[in-house]
Amino acid sequence: MRVKKYSGELVPFNGNSLRHSLARSGATAEEVELVYDNIQDRLYDGISTRELYELAFACLRQHRDSYAARYSLKKALRELGPEGFYFERWIAKLFADEGYETSTGQTVQGHAVTHEIDVVAAKAGEMLAIECKFRNDVDAKISVTTPMYFMSRVKDVCGLPFSFFNGQRHFTDGWLVTNAYFTSDSKRFGEFYKLNLLAWDYPAETCLKLRVDDTGLYPVTCLTTLDKTEKAVLLKHECILVRDLLDMPAFLEHLQLPPAKADRVLREARELIYSLLKNE
Repeated sequence: MRVKKYSGELVPFNGNSLRHSLARSGATAEEVELVYDNIQDRLYDGISTRELYELAFACLRQHRDSYAARYSLKKALRELGPEGFYFERWIAKLFADEGYETSTGQTVQGHAVTHEIDVVAAKAGEMLAIECKFRNDVDAKISVTTPMYFMSRVKDVCGLPFSFFNGQRHFTDGWLVTNAYFTSDSKRFGEFYKLNLLAWDYPAETCLKLRVDDTGLYPVTCLTTLDKTEKAVLLKHECILVRDLLDMPAFLEHLQLPPAKADRVLREARELIYSLLKNE
């Protein structure tokens, strides 16, 4: 049986890959098999990856909202758009969780030209210039010209003094981060020049999807109990993470939800953050 990708390409169906993605949702082994069997009964040759995703999402949600929320992470990152402003805020949260002081949307004068730095992150003697490449397309890839350009930007700002976080600091390195994919040429270029590249699936052991599952830093757009408009309102009020909502449930007051729905939203949020920690 074959699956049609968003590009129109037909590829063989991979049952093990589907099982693995279902398991990453936090579902138990027994629940994974139940969902897998349910999906398998509805498969047909040429089924689209979108339809396959929607089948899995619906089946997982029948067990728990939080399973579907975790499974929908990739889609949730695309909802941090449309221009990627909130994606930059979310990336700042990832680095802040590692002990960095962070600031977004900064303009600095380099040796040659001025640069807009999406995220500045500093810790001890280190200061990073982080460039975020947000993409709405499901299968979007970052071509090799982007890391080439990025390397030149980092070179242009390194070695100069800047006032950040109550002191004079120098940029020591940079990160190129995307919610999409890097082409093979981009990866080879980055590896050769020792660039810090971070994408949905790269590097394999520390990619975005694994970092989020390991840290629990899920964007609020993951929550299945909220609609698109409600998520947009929370983002506008700087509620970027599901953790933000748990730390300050008063964010929900901006949505004027019925008490029963508000309780369901918070229950999903708690399950999403704490269920994996419990499994550990």
